[in-house]
Amino acid sequence: MVTLSLLHPQQTTLLQQWQFENESVIWIGRAPDNQVVLDNPLVSRRHLELRRITAKKGNAWQLINQGTNGTFLDGILVSQSLVADGSLIQLAKGGPTLKFQLDSASPRVSTPGYPSPTKTCTHIGNSPNNLFCIHCGQPLLVQRTVRQYQLLRTLGQGGMGTTYLALNQAGVLANPQLLVLKEMNADMAKVAKAQELFEREAHTLKTLNHPGIPNYYDFFVDSGKKYLAMELIHGQDLEKRVNQRGPVTPSQAITWMIQTCDVLDYIHSQTPPLIHRDIKPANLMVRTLDNRVVVLDFGAVKEIGTAFGTRIGAEGYSAPEQAQGKPLTQSDLYAIGPTLIFLLTGETPFKFYRQRGKGYRFQLENVPTITPQLRMVIEQVTEANPGDRYATAKELASALAACQYY
Repeated sequence: MVTLSLLHPQQTTLLQQWQFENESVIWIGRAPDNQVVLDNPLVSRRHLELRRITAKKGNAWQLINQGTNGTFLDGILVSQSLVADGSLIQLAKGGPTLKFQLDSASPRVSTPGYPSPTKTCTHIGNSPNNLFCIHCGQPLLVQRTVRQYQLLRTLGQGGMGTTYLALNQAGVLANPQLLVLKEMNADMAKVAKAQELFEREAHTLKTLNHPGIPNYYDFFVDSGKKYLAMELIHGQDLEKRVNQRGPVTPSQAITWMIQTCDVLDYIHSQTPPLIHRDIKPANLMVRTLDNRVVVLDFGAVKEIGTAFGTRIGAEGYSAPEQAQGKPLTQSDLYAIGPTLIFLLTGETPFKFYRQRGKGYRFQLENVPTITPQLRMVIEQVTEANPGDRYATAKELASALAACQYY
């Protein structure tokens, strides 16, 4: 049996897997009639062929490159070569990477992050960007260990805490598992409000179950520090994506905001309703696997009916009533407007904020990527009076969907 596993670009975990039991030829490429279809612009329509051949020691597999951007076998550019068990096949420089395994029931080379059955490994031949050894599958560098969690890389640092890419050695079904471990900063541990927000995020995630929200795994205190373990989302947040690649198409921006509305509808429908309070491009992650939005950072979530107080929200994205410490579910909807402006222009929404009458509104008449109908939706969802906005996330999603046809 041959198993082909699509690895995350950092070679940290599996994204997709194909198994072939009786095939003698396996085609890999971008065209839909390949056995392994990889939708990536660097991949040719018929990029490479894996062919079973007869060798002196039995059956073996041969790689034959057909792609215009080349194929790399364990980091070496090849046109034709035998493929060993555990080899890494990269389709074009910077393209997707597949791990080749024979007889997946008893693989001789372990999956990244899983214990190796071989003797002590020297880790020779690994790329500097690799987290796991391509030979033994063990972590190449562990910053430190907290309980059963090995901290492999710092993902981000903020005023509240630091997030790490971590390996849980006692993960699902006793298999090692990659996840995000959030550690509360030591100075914040002395601030009562900071402790409340950190614990609130853990409590909120534990009660929610939606594909657009990271899964909760664990919450604990170790050596006086609070930790939250949650699902690792492979992707890129919308702020980084636009800053790196520029504005997105109206159709894509609208699709992502409709997906965001679906998450908001879910949390607003809880009993009591939950308000996110921090919807902004940096908190909207696009998952690589399915190009769908996942909403991050539930530390600012507030239940409707609880006392007014802390003013939380990103400047330029938060509604007027939220700035007064009186958020509503419509406050989350307000943030969809400036987020759309950022996605379609690549500019801070403040650039389009102008005085109109006695107040301030977004002036979008001269933005070519914003159609008149979409402009009307943005204007309505960012009305100063919450009662003048869309009443629910579903209603806003329907209005956005109608803009797809114009």
